[in-house]
Amino acid sequence: MSKFNGKTCYVIIVVLFIIVGASAADAGSIVGWGRQVVDSTGPGKVVSISTSSSHSLALKADGSIVAWGSNGSGEAIPPDGNDFVAIAAGDNHNLALKSDGSVVGWGSNASGEATPPDGNYVAIAAGGGHSLALKSDGSIVGWGYNNYGQIDVPVGDDFVAIAAGYGHSLALKSDGSIVGWGNNLDWRGNWSGQATPPDGNDFVAIAAGREYSLALKLDGSIVGWGSDGYGQATPPAGNDFVAIAAGGSLSVALRQDGSIVAWGRNEGIMPPDGNDFVAIAAGGSHSLALRSDGSIVDWGRNKHGVAGNDFVDVASGGRHSLALKSDGSIVAWGWHGQVDPPDGDYVAIAAGDEHSLALKSDGSIVGWGSNIDYLFNPHSNQAIPPDGNDFVAIAAGGWHSLALKSDGSIIGWGSNEHGQADPPDGDFVAIAAGSIHNLALKSDGSIIGWGWNYYGQADAPMGSDFVAIAAGGGHSLALKSDGSIVAWGSNDFGEIEAPDGTDFVAIAAGTYHSLALRKDGSIATWGWDIYGRATAPAGNDFLAIAAGFDSSLAIRKVECSYALVGDLNDDCRVDFADFATMTANWLIDCALSPENPACVPK
Repeated sequence: MSKFNGKTCYVIIVVLFIIVGASAADAGSIVGWGRQVVDSTGPGKVVSISTSSSHSLALKADGSIVAWGSNGSGEAIPPDGNDFVAIAAGDNHNLALKSDGSVVGWGSNASGEATPPDGNYVAIAAGGGHSLALKSDGSIVGWGYNNYGQIDVPVGDDFVAIAAGYGHSLALKSDGSIVGWGNNLDWRGNWSGQATPPDGNDFVAIAAGREYSLALKLDGSIVGWGSDGYGQATPPAGNDFVAIAAGGSLSVALRQDGSIVAWGRNEGIMPPDGNDFVAIAAGGSHSLALRSDGSIVDWGRNKHGVAGNDFVDVASGGRHSLALKSDGSIVAWGWHGQVDPPDGDYVAIAAGDEHSLALKSDGSIVGWGSNIDYLFNPHSNQAIPPDGNDFVAIAAGGWHSLALKSDGSIIGWGSNEHGQADPPDGDFVAIAAGSIHNLALKSDGSIIGWGWNYYGQADAPMGSDFVAIAAGGGHSLALKSDGSIVAWGSNDFGEIEAPDGTDFVAIAAGTYHSLALRKDGSIATWGWDIYGRATAPAGNDFLAIAAGFDSSLAIRKVECSYALVGDLNDDCRVDFADFATMTANWLIDCALSPENPACVPK
């Protein structure tokens, strides 16, 4: 909580995008940490969760649905309403069961998987490209993709539970036995048997993963079968389990004491500590867990549901995030008002409180999201950028925006009650927008600040040796040419207590926390660590950082595990980026230019 001229405001948002070497050669995967995008308090308490390889769902106590993650097919934009009682996340589509027994689908519908039939249903399951529903009379209905017979449901009216994998399906009968149908092969075409369950009539729950399956027995033990390349189908011993979840190549189980155990692919086998968990969900290489207080914890690779290793820039906003891909497209996740970026060829991104900006390759700016400020002025218009195609940089503040022009001047728009949208004249080379204040770096290496200055956050330090700037909620950061960091402004939570050192190459300021990227690729964090937003993951393979309101993001370099012929930029694929690299280097004579990076000594 911070104060604006004596007024108490409970929401302060800051965003700054930081990019280090944004090129196809420096593309990587995304790591996120901090608070999840779902508000878990009050009437909006979360009561159920579901996740897939690239997006997640949460059902709230008021019967509404929240979604986040990949939105390529509209899967992160749930239907309105507060009469939902169950949710199911498929690969690129979702299902929701309403209190009247009807089912709603959304997202990808290439095979009709998001178009459920009419009926009175009591349970739902969403798979790779198919869907299942259990009727009130105990029979099953299937629809969608059917290349493996995964929707050829068995006849009967004694089924009590259903589960949908990528290409196979399971059903639990009232006598405790399991029936399976659909694909029994792994991705190599070898027999794995995920649709062939074990004999027995003492099963009480089922879960279908990508190419494997799990079942919970009456005695509290777990049985697994199918593809087991990462050990995902080999559950731990014990008879104190009460719930199971199967993902792409990892598995999760909830114990009787409320703790969690996970096994399988090692990006996702480190669940959070605690014994207050009540529900679990497993995705591609990440997992979710619901605590008894209605809050959500997530862990594993790409925990925000953003798959891929071709990202070059990230931006973290109020309750949403953006990622720029090497092909110029944008992926967005978080609150659904900001997760539908326009198509285009973009070179930079910025995320504000509830609005976003993107800079196109032609120098023009696109904006989307809310145009209302924190004082509920409906016409602050921070998401409506000016016309023109001579812009070279963008910055999104709490409820205002900035753009740097090719002539070194700055334009501001949006909320302006503290003059934050009225930039000074000058010859600038970089801009940073905080919650209600800004910084600009001049061509001579000096810094100027303007806007809200309650904590002195706009009082820039003297000097002409600065190379980067970052503006937070009530604090500011600057990176010097010697690699050291200077911080000033609010220090309520230690947000300006920057670490010593001269090995920093990038900085990012959140509302109450800060990040810095070291030369060796590791991340330093400081400030308020609520939700773990100031606890960065270990490693020295990070390329870029971003800090938002309650969360942080980083791009992690992806090391290719394969020697792929023609992969010139080590991104595990051969594409146009490799062709560009080849074109740029094919006339180089290493005898004449041995210092060229393309000339690698043998």
